[in-house]
Amino acid sequence: MKTDRYSSLEKIIKSNMFSSIFILVDENSHRFCLDVFIKKTKISDYNEIKIISGEENKNINTCIEIWDKLNYFKADRNSLLINLGGGVLTDIGGFAASTYLRGIRFVNVPTTLLGMVDASHGGKTGVDFKSLKNQIGVFSEPLEVVLDSDYLKTLSKEEFINGYAEVVKHSLLTNKLELSFDSLSKLDINKDVDFIIENYSEIKNEIVSSDKYESNKRKILNFGHTIGHAIESYSHISDSFKPLRHGESIVIGILTELYISHKMLGFSLHDLKTIKKHLLNYFIKIKFNGEDLDKIYDLLIYDKKNDGNRVNFVLLKKIGEPIIDQEIDKDLFIDSFTFYEK
Repeated sequence: MKTDRYSSLEKIIKSNMFSSIFILVDENSHRFCLDVFIKKTKISDYNEIKIISGEENKNINTCIEIWDKLNYFKADRNSLLINLGGGVLTDIGGFAASTYLRGIRFVNVPTTLLGMVDASHGGKTGVDFKSLKNQIGVFSEPLEVVLDSDYLKTLSKEEFINGYAEVVKHSLLTNKLELSFDSLSKLDINKDVDFIIENYSEIKNEIVSSDKYESNKRKILNFGHTIGHAIESYSHISDSFKPLRHGESIVIGILTELYISHKMLGFSLHDLKTIKKHLLNYFIKIKFNGEDLDKIYDLLIYDKKNDGNRVNFVLLKKIGEPIIDQEIDKDLFIDSFTFYEK
């Protein structure tokens, strides 16, 4: 998969295998990306479906809106849905497509760094349920993922950086020296963005290809997400602080889970401090009080990797050596936030 490569999609469309084509957008990708996409693909016969952006709208009600539009335009099982937008949109678009008429095919065209390196790959689709991240969903592979860094020019600095958390996560999981955290930290996120998109998305694709349904190795991709997802969910129901972006939450998850890794598995304290300094150059530190931490801890039980009442963490023995299915206690959880905030 290369950046700015539309040849596969053009072949798919020219094959006439689809009775109708739909393009799913939100107000941002409609305004900034749709015209660019149409010019690059030369698609002329399609119906547009527009939803409202934001994690708070990644729910079953938005799916109903998408299904209603597909019905209105008389979509059938040979229709194609093209998801043009960020990670929220490709998640919900993939889920809506995978469940409509028991499944129609879909293509993801991510327009954010988060989508390009992570969210649009791997076949996970879904929606949030009662503010809990991705509680309802299915595994369903997109027909194609089109990566084009031109869309990143439309993003704010904050939204662009949001995706960097997943890039760092991938650099901590890989045992490829040329893509490790040390190598990543020497890159320029703006000048080297095409290299970053192509190579760090491929880390995820290689892991997924070996364990499509997350029964074993794929679990390592949840590193930073057990705590990170709980924080993100909590931020959307709490009055303590504003709702956090996915990347903001995952950075906290990475740093707290690395501290836990240091205490439990001997992860290098020097590496931990280096990673912390690097990430806090890009992300603002968030403050939590005791009540916040109690409620975030209680949300851990809803993580999808759990086994019964057991909360399973992915921890790192060292960079490139993740260990799955680790249990921790609450005191260590609290201590990890003390490290993060100091």
